Amino acid sequence: MSISKFSHDLIERHVGLLLVMVILVVSVGGLVEIVPLFFQKSTTEAVTGLKPYTALQLTGRDIYLKEGCYGCHSQMIRPFRAETERYGHYSVAGESVYDHPFQWGSKRTGPDLARVGGRYSDDWHRIHLNNPRDVVPESNMPAYAWLAKNKLDPSEIQPKLRAMQTLGVPYTEADVQGAPEQLKDKTELDALIAYLQVLGTAIKNRN
Repeated sequence: MSISKFSHDLIERHVGLLLVMVILVVSVGGLVEIVPLFFQKSTTEAVTGLKPYTALQLTGRDIYLKEGCYGCHSQMIRPFRAETERYGHYSVAGESVYDHPFQWGSKRTGPDLARVGGRYSDDWHRIHLNNPRDVVPESNMPAYAWLAKNKLDPSEIQPKLRAMQTLGVPYTEADVQGAPEQLKDKTELDALIAYLQVLGTAIKNRN
């Protein structure tokens, strides 16, 4: 096949060739955009003050995923004036280096939670999760009353921390050994609140 015959007309008339060319172009474009991010400090290094989740917070994050909270709440504030005025400092990649997987997303049936940490008291969160309409009358969020009844199993936390270690989260051996004690006599509600209360606090404390 000569180069002179390799034209748009030829590509568009052959579906297989068109598919190969589309995959090739998308792959090259994706690599050019994504690969450099793995070498930028802004996307690979933690922001100042960021600490790995405690055992209770990490367990709360698992409950957040299990209950599908990410289906209605995003954790990414965009760098637009209206959003930063409402939610605070925009989200940066360095906040999520210890999240596997990170919880950034665009779905917002409910408010963005990227800066919810410290905004409300633990008691407010307890009431809200037990029956949201007690504190937000117009809320359409379902109640999660069972969380207060479900006790945590401390024996499950050490394997989670070791898995996080393999992914590069800087947990020490002391963190792993002391983790079960943090979950003793705690409920899923306690854990979820602990997770919510830490969201966005690294940026807040830095400012």
